[in-house]
Amino acid sequence: MIMSRIEAPRDEATGNLVDRLLGGLPTEAVLTDPDVTASYANDMASFCPAGAPAVVVLPRTVEQVQHVMRTATELRVPVVPQGARTGLSGAANATDGCIVLSLTRMDRILEINPVDRIAVVEPGVVNATLSRAVNEHGLYYPPDPSSWEMCTIGGNIGTASGGLCCVKYGVTAEYVLGLDVVLADGRLMSTGRRTAKGVAGYDLTRLFVGSEGSLGIVVRAILALRPRPPEQLVLAAEFASGAAACEAVCRIMEGGHVPSLLELMDRTTVKAVNDLAHMGLPETTEALLLAAFDTADPAADLAALGALCEAAGATQVVPADDAAESELLLQARRLSLTALEAVKGTTMIDDVCVPRSRLGEMLEGTERIAEKYQLTIGVVAHAGDGNTHPTVCFDAQDPDESRRARESFDEIMALGLELGGTITGEHGVGVLKKEWLAREIGPVGVEMQRAIKAAFDPLGLLNPGKLF
Repeated sequence: MIMSRIEAPRDEATGNLVDRLLGGLPTEAVLTDPDVTASYANDMASFCPAGAPAVVVLPRTVEQVQHVMRTATELRVPVVPQGARTGLSGAANATDGCIVLSLTRMDRILEINPVDRIAVVEPGVVNATLSRAVNEHGLYYPPDPSSWEMCTIGGNIGTASGGLCCVKYGVTAEYVLGLDVVLADGRLMSTGRRTAKGVAGYDLTRLFVGSEGSLGIVVRAILALRPRPPEQLVLAAEFASGAAACEAVCRIMEGGHVPSLLELMDRTTVKAVNDLAHMGLPETTEALLLAAFDTADPAADLAALGALCEAAGATQVVPADDAAESELLLQARRLSLTALEAVKGTTMIDDVCVPRSRLGEMLEGTERIAEKYQLTIGVVAHAGDGNTHPTVCFDAQDPDESRRARESFDEIMALGLELGGTITGEHGVGVLKKEWLAREIGPVGVEMQRAIKAAFDPLGLLNPGKLF
């Protein structure tokens, strides 16, 4: 499938680039066949332009990454870092003539330390692989994006991803203790620590988390772990309105409860999941709230939470009897985005996070936008965080419907900002939202962020066209 560098069509500049890369990389790590390199051009986001890479490289060592970056700097070639390309913002999309630097082959778990409660990993390690490996040591790595069976730790770090458990355990940024980073000129820098505490100097580790590969290439990460909690039990509560479900969320959080999961699915999403997987979810409900506890006595905690749901207007509250039933309910939630995609064939998945107290207004506003544009928009939400995923379903082959989809997407982001929220809670900015980032942080914020970018990447070679 991979053409040799003699057979592959290329101009003089590309030929020089490939020759230079092969000076420090094995032949099988340098892909030049246009049909193959095209498959690395983009992530899973809609409406995000992608260019044609000059070459794709798949290094296995830190030294090979350094060689790529030195070559790129010397020849002034842009570099687009990639993980599994499961992102939803276009942050991994190629630019014309770039080097795509795929880190998926750097996939070793280098250390799991139960005493220090850390794992040391390479960026290509898949999230689920790490989670299962640390579980064998009685430990737990909490961040669990919906794509956890495919997404990589490097990609999670690049986009500061979250997941279902964030309401109790927080997002990726809270688990990254230290990083090894190859800078734009090929130098290797270490940030952070292995210790439980440490405040030496500026927190450069946090700066790289969420930077979308625009400041450096993460080649190793030191991650914090927690003791493995007991298996969680899940409760499902049905509501006759989204407002009532959001009122329940407010009562739960105000009451000091700490569920391990608190997720919301609206009527549109529930129907889509049933249509796809025939799971028998209650389609008569307007909103389905899923809550879980992984405490020593989860049944008692669920009972207290169920009482709050009933007080807020739940029409039915059904706690799971065991772990198997709990997993079935969670599977329905994990299928949400896949099910919504099946409605029309294409989706735009928004990622607006609002204060919990404004969550009901966010759902109501999204419903008005769906009616205005005559579109199907399903909402799933990490309700305990106020992080909503309004998902616009549309036919990409219909120009008018595609236009309406994009306009509705923008209105949803505007609504989130009006409610005191942010344009992205966990998916990142990439190409899709860079205009909205400028609106959120303002001109001074943009100026300072560009100054940081210039300090780390003065030639502007790392993931150009993203964020700003």
